[in-house]
Amino acid sequence: MAFLRRWVAWSLVLVVAIALPGCSLSQFKTQTARVPQYVDTLLSAPKTFNSTQSKEANNVFGLIYEGLTTQNGLTGEIEPALAESWEFSADKLKIIFTLRPNLKWSDGTPLTADDVVFSYNDVYLNEAIPTDTRDVLRVGKNRALPKVRKLDDQRVEFSIPEPFAPFLRTAGAISILPAHALKKLVDTPDSKGNPQFISAWGVDTDPKEIIVNGPYQLERYETNQRVVFRRNPNYWRYQIPGRANGNIERIIWKIVESPDTALLQFRTGGLDSVGVRASTFSLLKREEKSGNFTIYEGGPDFGTTFVFFNLNRGRRNNKPLVNPIKSRWFNNVKFRQAVAYAIDRERILANTYQGLGLTQNSPISVQSPYYLPPEEGLKVYDYDLQKSKQLLQDAGFKTNKQGQLLDDQGNKVRFTLMAPAGSTLGAQIKQDLSKVGMKVDYTPIAFNTMVDKLDDSLDWDCALLGLTGSLEPNTGANVWSPEGGLHMFNQKPQPPSEPIQGFTVSDWEQEIADLYIEGAQELDEAKRKAIYAKTQQIAQEHLPFIYLINPLALAAVRNNFEGTQYTALGKVTWNIHDIRDVGE
Repeated sequence: MAFLRRWVAWSLVLVVAIALPGCSLSQFKTQTARVPQYVDTLLSAPKTFNSTQSKEANNVFGLIYEGLTTQNGLTGEIEPALAESWEFSADKLKIIFTLRPNLKWSDGTPLTADDVVFSYNDVYLNEAIPTDTRDVLRVGKNRALPKVRKLDDQRVEFSIPEPFAPFLRTAGAISILPAHALKKLVDTPDSKGNPQFISAWGVDTDPKEIIVNGPYQLERYETNQRVVFRRNPNYWRYQIPGRANGNIERIIWKIVESPDTALLQFRTGGLDSVGVRASTFSLLKREEKSGNFTIYEGGPDFGTTFVFFNLNRGRRNNKPLVNPIKSRWFNNVKFRQAVAYAIDRERILANTYQGLGLTQNSPISVQSPYYLPPEEGLKVYDYDLQKSKQLLQDAGFKTNKQGQLLDDQGNKVRFTLMAPAGSTLGAQIKQDLSKVGMKVDYTPIAFNTMVDKLDDSLDWDCALLGLTGSLEPNTGANVWSPEGGLHMFNQKPQPPSEPIQGFTVSDWEQEIADLYIEGAQELDEAKRKAIYAKTQQIAQEHLPFIYLINPLALAAVRNNFEGTQYTALGKVTWNIHDIRDVGE
């Protein structure tokens, strides 16, 4: 699975998903007759089984695909995966990967250099196929893409126009796809002239048709209920003695509608692990021994949680995407800064997270060597109503006798805040902003519906969401590039979505994008750190995202699993090939 930023709702103090009423682990184990298995939850129903078309962090692809390289979930180091080795040319412009011998797809077909070349040249580098993955492959100011060619059945050469520091961590980790199953779909147009591949492998596809190279393969999908995986006997680690010690034959992801339902299912034996929320930490801690599980702490979680406004000034069919009155507010940096000062993050941390976390101030994960701490120059927005009110006054806003905030034309400041259903943060933010006279209509909606608004229709005011994180800042290239698929605060729709007119990019917005390009070019670590420090300073000054809380990564896992090495980076199953179910 590629290391690029994806939408995620974990950071909103919830694990959103749909419950399976009346089903318990004991019932399922009876049916499966002692098959070693692991039962977990899924955020929401999958939207696709086509990895190139997925933007959600909670997806199946980490289990069913691998790339040429992988990331150790414990240390963060880059390790060989499908490629057993690689070498750079002296000028760092060519990288040759050598595949492991005798690799196979889940259907037994040999996996060769042809599949690597197909995955990159025919899919990821193919401009006719919309995918966020292409954003992390672009090199330099010209946004050039690598050239990929086969040297022989086991060797592939990548050529880049200039040095690209994050190549192994990003490009090397992109999922390799099966040419024998998908090439015809890439080459065949649909009725609109687009490659049939774009709509291939939807959630209605027979899992037997989905050919994979990861440790597990799809066994079945029961719509809005569960996804079931079975061990892929052709996975490369299972072919090498001593490379995999795990025995998990089946993985079941229940689609669970609320964190409370997930907690209940875990406490009654229906799940083998559950994300631990701050609000339930004390309860689960008391039950650790009697419940035969362990709560693991992985440090501050990777990723970000934030509020953000729709800064898009574009139009569709001559109609503005955002009400022009609201657009003037949202595009005023003093307005955004006032909102940041008005949100009491310390209260949110204390009340919602029970102190189990940190206030967050940067788009770059705190574990990253490129993170800029506040004491080294990162601007922060600690709760300060007076500063908030002064900024609003400086921007021409005022309050009437009823305490309602008005703009300089007498319009009441009122907008809609959307968040994934189940979030507890939206109501608190609404309450905080009311103290400076803002009327916020808080609207929890289904996660997939929210994603459609952000990605396609673009008809929204303000949103509360999260993004996954990484050690490497360039994984955020698809967030900070104005052309990127997750440039959500000013989204340029990706094909085949209907285009918009009048798309504009602010100077500071372009500056961050240019610095991300420069940071990827730079091989000197000290200079890279300085470049990414500047991106964080600009982001905090202009606030396209108003960052909130970075919670601790916590998970409860049954003690009948040996080999668990939980971390914020890898979570529970990063080393699933080494985890063993030793029984109850």
